[in-house]
This record gives sequence, structure tokens and C-alpha cells, in this order.
Amino acid sequence: MRFYVNSFIYIMSFVLVLCCKSQEAKDFSDSGEVLWPEVHNTTKPWTRWWWMGSAVDKPNLKAHLVAFQEVGLGGVEITPIYGAKGEETHFLDHLSPKWLEMLDYTLRTADSLGLGVDLVLGTGWPYGGPQVEQEYAATKLVVQQYQLKRGESFNQEILPDPKEKQPATLTALLAYDSAEKFTDLTDKVTEGRLNWTPQDSDYRLYALFTGKTGQQVKRSAPGGAGYTLDHYSTEAFEDYVQPYDSAFAKLNRNLRAIFNDSYEVYGTDFTPKFFKYFKEFRGYDLKPYIPLVLSKTDTDLGNRVKSDYRETLSDLLLHRFDEPWTDWANKHGFKTKLQAHGSPGNLIDLYASADIPECETFGSMPYDIAGFRREAENIRTGDADPVMLKFSSSAGHIAGKPLISSETFTWLREHFKTALSQTKPEAEELLLNGVNHIFLHGSTYSPERAGWPGWKFYASVNFSPKNTIWKDAPALFSYLANVQSVLQEGQPDNETLLYWPIYDQYNSFKGGQLFFQFKIHSLNEWLLDTPFYETTNELMQKGYGVDFLSDDFLAKAKVVNGKIVLPGGSYKSLVVPDCEFMPLATLQKLVALKDAGASVIFTGLPERVPGFFEYEQQTEALQNLIAQNKLSGVDLDSGLNAAGVYPERLVESGLKFIRRSAGNSKIYYLVNHTSKAVDQFIPLAVAADEVALLDPLNRKTGRAITRTVNGKTEVKVQIASGDALILKTQVPEGIKPWTYAEPLDEGLVLDQDWQLTFEKGGPVLPKAAALNTLKSWTTLGEDAEHFSGTAVYTTSFEKPKTAADFWRLSLGDVRESAEVWLNDAYVGTAWSVPYQLDLGPLKVGTNTLKIKVTNLAANRIRAKELRGEEWKNFYEINMVNKDYKAFDASVWEPTPSGLLGPVRLIPLTTETH
Repeated sequence: MRFYVNSFIYIMSFVLVLCCKSQEAKDFSDSGEVLWPEVHNTTKPWTRWWWMGSAVDKPNLKAHLVAFQEVGLGGVEITPIYGAKGEETHFLDHLSPKWLEMLDYTLRTADSLGLGVDLVLGTGWPYGGPQVEQEYAATKLVVQQYQLKRGESFNQEILPDPKEKQPATLTALLAYDSAEKFTDLTDKVTEGRLNWTPQDSDYRLYALFTGKTGQQVKRSAPGGAGYTLDHYSTEAFEDYVQPYDSAFAKLNRNLRAIFNDSYEVYGTDFTPKFFKYFKEFRGYDLKPYIPLVLSKTDTDLGNRVKSDYRETLSDLLLHRFDEPWTDWANKHGFKTKLQAHGSPGNLIDLYASADIPECETFGSMPYDIAGFRREAENIRTGDADPVMLKFSSSAGHIAGKPLISSETFTWLREHFKTALSQTKPEAEELLLNGVNHIFLHGSTYSPERAGWPGWKFYASVNFSPKNTIWKDAPALFSYLANVQSVLQEGQPDNETLLYWPIYDQYNSFKGGQLFFQFKIHSLNEWLLDTPFYETTNELMQKGYGVDFLSDDFLAKAKVVNGKIVLPGGSYKSLVVPDCEFMPLATLQKLVALKDAGASVIFTGLPERVPGFFEYEQQTEALQNLIAQNKLSGVDLDSGLNAAGVYPERLVESGLKFIRRSAGNSKIYYLVNHTSKAVDQFIPLAVAADEVALLDPLNRKTGRAITRTVNGKTEVKVQIASGDALILKTQVPEGIKPWTYAEPLDEGLVLDQDWQLTFEKGGPVLPKAAALNTLKSWTTLGEDAEHFSGTAVYTTSFEKPKTAADFWRLSLGDVRESAEVWLNDAYVGTAWSVPYQLDLGPLKVGTNTLKIKVTNLAANRIRAKELRGEEWKNFYEINMVNKDYKAFDASVWEPTPSGLLGPVRLIPLTTETH
């Protein structure tokens, strides 16, 4: 009988718990949770996951995946790379049966945890490996020249320069007389030898060879070493993927996507069928103009032929590699994810060829955020230029690709010295410029036997359970998931297109290079000093939303009801910046759009056509078209306003923004990277009866205070320096008013009587301490100086007499993140500036604060190296510092750690409506 009674009590208790949880969920939804989209694995951040030596096993794979899922990541992107020394017996060859077994296990385990899995189609980068025969390896044009006098007999073997270490095959032997008249001697070469005596003139002979760059896969994993692939050849790609066709057929689960890293294929300016495709794409035979192609003199004709050459490389990469790559992947049931930057071609078209365009950032950018630390000794200067970031997002927007990803935090700080607070603005810059699918760079597979600090990748923040920042990383990941869930809603809402005049780049001398890469790390070579860059910044700084447009996508544009319609959406206007070169077909299309009722705004007019084919006739036609249509440059603002495009003047407050459209609602993501709080009414360019506010740090929501001024909706916002807010212009019924808070005074400083105990970390736990003032715990003795981990600060205080509606806790300087409890009730995690949390009301009498502070791993790694304990045991690059020199933490000074304060209780009065 007792069994049945106890069972009944247990069941009723369980039902009661479920009812309470259901009621809690209902109450939470009633308070505004309905405003938040569903968070799922794609809205969460993902991480690149390096398999060092592919020395993976099932227990450790599962442990990693469980840890990723528990911390709030949505998936992994596997990249096998070089291994750790001493682990050779655990290495697995790429695509071997055992390796495929581990991949299949990963897919099944990830699926059970709700995680996605992407994979690099190879090891390291760029694409290549042992299956790449010489025929299909990355190719370059090798040239050997000969001078012949009239009547002089030439009888010798045609060979490339002996300095060429890679094999080269003769493709053409071309002769040019003193008047540059062309003769093709290729057919006269017998068994590699030419026997020829010119009778009519002196000649220059150009022997053109299909050579090989010899580039090997960088950072390759076991079984993955080999030549880099020819990225201009469909035949090379089809040969390359044959092992993957067989391998993927053996998997019981499917990948989400395959990944192709930034274009780091160097010096490859040729492919065996180049002359064939050049004639097909450009309309003329290149061979008669080889002297112009190879000329090292800056001339108009030489630059024109070079322009055609460079454009052909772009077309080959797009049509003969990237598009077949996506087609192949889609037939296998997965997507493609491409970093196009660094490519020798039109970045917009190349990014758009993938299902998920991906940008990247490298190094650290400056921000004016109050209290934001960016110590010079810990950083590499960053290159997260908003204009560069928009190439990938623009490609996705105009092509209708809903996800835009990013490789995030590469070399953000020195190893072991990146705080969560320092990742936030860098990620926000990406999100503000169209990224909505962040990939951490990254996480390294590290088995338990590796000990501390585990295996590490040389250029990464290294998000890992072994790193102290892992403890509070869920707060960062939650923030990113909240923002990305909103930025994946609806559609992009940029109203203006901006034409990218790439032909100004193609048609310039560029030191005579045929192979020119549009690299993210060398923007000064092709972007910064251009009218396009200037116009983009002008538009963005004034508050206009803009996407970039290529010639190919312009050709696809239609006009419907006065709007320019592209595969990805419609736009109210198209801005053409000042440029020198523009294809005749492009200008004809612009005029046709204008005639059909589209708003096409020229800030300057092209002068001539690029390239060599019929350039004189086409330039004349271009100029006639300009004259006949009375085209002229106009003022940017007046032209846009005439098209019904108005700027978001909220930028005048210093706020950055991105806007999306979801049905009848507009969505704004606002970020304050200024040094001051923004506490004011801000205008919206769209009308709204009501506006909802959403805080992505804590998912709080509410109905904003709004007003109408001169027909414009204005919204009251309070955004601290370093904080962000989301606005939605449709507010469901039942949403409570947003609570606005004003401080009553500077508050009470809690600077004494702190108890400090060390909870978790190493190398050893220091002794507890009583603190009369807050200071870095590194000053408390050698054990504390060397400690990395979590310490607990506790203090008690009497409730102040100030009559406040509620209280805010400002932690001041935190090194580096803090979990807070008030009277044993969890309040939240402060992981980014301004390091403040709302406590709510205080109880009468004594209140107790408990703050768990976690520092960086820098002091522990410093102590390890001071003791002479070696942990850097990796093949290839091993460990280098941010300047690519030998990593040595023993020379560091101790990194300040703990709660430095001042800790302040701030009384607040509230306002609603």
C-alpha cells in the first residue's frame, strides 16, 4: 500500500512540476517571448573544428560534441590538419575506412544532439591532395623568349627556363616581326625542336608553356598532402571529387554543407584550355597580342588586353569551378559555403555562386566603447572594413541566399589573451553588415590524454573546455543566437544598389600582373582609394542601406512597378559611382532600366569601355549613348529622395544599424559603439504605430515609448556604450510596456570587506583572502599570480535608504567575466562592457552578493612556460605568436585578473507609458 501511495504522490508531484513549468513558460511568453523567433541550430553560432592529425576517437568526439551542444553552439565545420608530435600512432589517413567511420560517427552523434556538421572538401587549404595528378594541379603561364635576326637559322630544342622546377608543357610557339605581325610556329615544332630561318624580318619568339605552380596543400592532414588543384578547370574538379563520391556513398548521415576556404591559390594565371576559353569569352584570339599581355610597360593597349585576360580568369573560376562545385554538392544533398575573397575575379559573382557566401575578419579593430580594452602588445591590426564585409552579404542578398556566414575572431588577440568582452564588438560589426551565421575560428579537437592546455590551432581564439573563457561563453553564444535569430527573419531591407566598377581594376596596370587577387588583407591595392569606396561610405554614414551589384547581376535585373527586381529581392534605386571604364552592354542595361521607370543615379559617368575587342567602336557608342540620353551626374541625396529612398537619421546619434523586413514589420538591430550612452528619441525612416524593444543580452521585451514629429516616428531608446537593442515595428497584443530607467544618484560603492576564495582552475588553487579593497588577485602571491580559473567574491551590505524602484549593479573593471548572485538568487552573467546587471529590488536589511569571476588562461600558460614545461608539440607551423614569431609566454607580465571594480549599487527610478 505504501508503494502505491508513494507512487501517487510522486506522480502528482511530477504533474504539479509540469503544470508550474507550463505556467512559467506561459507567463514568459505573455511578457514578450512571442517577439523572439525560434532559436535552432542554424541561428546559433557554429565553430570550425580542427581535427589535428585526424587523431580522433569516438569517446572524445562525443565528449566534444556534447560540450559544444551544452554551451550553445549549433554545429561544427570539420577541417583536418597537421597533427601533434608523439601522436602518430593515432593518426588517421584522410578518407581511409577508419577516418570515414569517425566521420560517420560524428554525423550520427551530432544529429542526435541537434547539431549540424559541415566539412572542408579536403584537408587544410586550399583544395588539393594526393589525388591531384600533375595534369590537374594549379597551373601558371611559363614564358621563354628568343631573339632572331633576319636570315639567321634557328635550330634548337624549345625548353622553359632551367630555373623552373616544375614540369612545363609547350602550348604555343609564337613569332612577332619588327612590326608586331604575328606568326604561329607551334605546328613547326617537331619532337620539341624548332628548325626555322626567318627571311623577311627580325623576330621575337615567345614559347608559351603550361607550367605548374608546385603549390602544395597548406597545413594538410595525414593522407591529405599533395598538389593544389587547378581552380579554372571543370575536368580537374571532377577528377578531384571522385574519391569523395565514393566516400560519401558510405555515410549513413549527410553533411549540411561543404566549405571552401579563402582563395589562397598563388601565382596561378593559366590553365591548359585558357586560349580556347579566352576566345569564347572575349570574342578574339589572344595569341596575336601576347607581347601586350606580357608587357611590363603601362600602356593603354597593354592594359586593355590584360583586362581581358584577368576577366577570363574570373570567368573560368566562376563557370568552370565554383558553379560546378555547387552543382555537384547540391546533387549530393548538401549546400556549399564559400570564401571568395582573395580570388582573381569578381567577388560578388563568386560569393553568389555558393549557397552560403562567407566573409572573414582577421586581427583586431578599434572601438570607442567606454572601458573597452585593446592593448597594443596583444593585437594584430584588423581588417574588418564594413565595405569589404558587404561584398559577401550583398552577393547573398541580390542572389536570394538567406544565410551569410563569417569566419570570426581569427587572430583577434594573442593566444590565451582574448576575453569574451573583446569578441562582442567584432562579431557585432559582422552582424551589422549582413552576416547572420557566425562561425567561430575556432575549436581544436583535443583528447583528454593531451592534458592542459590541450591541442591548439596557431591562429585562433581557441574556444575549448580547456580554455577559461569557455565557462561563461554560453552568455556570448546566447547573445549571438538571439541576434542571429532575428537577422534570419524576413528579408534584407536595403533599398539601394551600388554598382561595383570592377573594370577600373581589371583595366589598370597593376605592375603588369596578370594574376591579381582581390585580397581582404590588401584593401589598399584595389578598394580603399576608389570612388566606389568613397560612395559606399557616404551612403552608409548618412544612413542608407546599400547592397553591391555586379555587371552579371545587373544583366538579370528587371523593372516591376518602378522597382529594380533581382533574384534576391527588389530595390528602389541604383547608384552608379564615378568610374573610368564600363562595358557598353552595362551602360545599355542601365539606360534600359531607366527607360523602364527605374531610378538610376549617376554620381559620375564612364569615359570608355574596358578591354581590347572593338574598343574604339564601343567607346564611341558608349559616349553617344551618354549624349543621346543626356546622362549626367546628380547629387546623391536628391537623387535618392526623388526615388523615395530616405536615410535612417538615427545614425546621427552615433548608433550603427541594419534593417530587415518581415511581412509588414521592420526589424532594426542597433549597436552603440560610441563612448557615450544613447538615451534619447531616435527617428525611424519608416512609419510605425507602435514599436517593440528587444534586448538580445537577456531577451527582455517591451512596448517602446514613441512619438510622431513632422510625420516621422521617433522611438525612445536607452543603449549604454557597448550595448545593443533590437526594434520591431509590429507589436502583438499583450506586450507590456518597456521599462526605462534613470539613475537617482551615483550610488553606493562596495569597495571593502570582500571575501575571496578560489573555486576552480590551476595550476593550483590559491589560499582564500580577505580584501579591504578590490585589486588584481595576481598581487596576492605566486600561486594567485599563476592562477587561471574562477574565484568567488562575497560581500554583504545593508539596503541603502534611497527610495529606488530597483537597483543596478555596476561591476566596473572585470577581468574577465562574472556570474552574479544576490541573496543566493542567480542574477545573470556580466561578460562584456559595461559589465552591469539589473538586480531588481533589494530586501530590507542585509543583502549578500556573490560574484564568480573567471580570468583568462594567460597567467597559467605563462607559469607553465616559466617552469620549463613544454606543450607546443605540433607539426608544421607549431605555435607562433600574433606576429608569426615563436610563441613564448614566459616573457609576459602577469595579466590583471579578478574583480577590479569599483563595484557600485545604482538606485534607479523607472518610467513606462
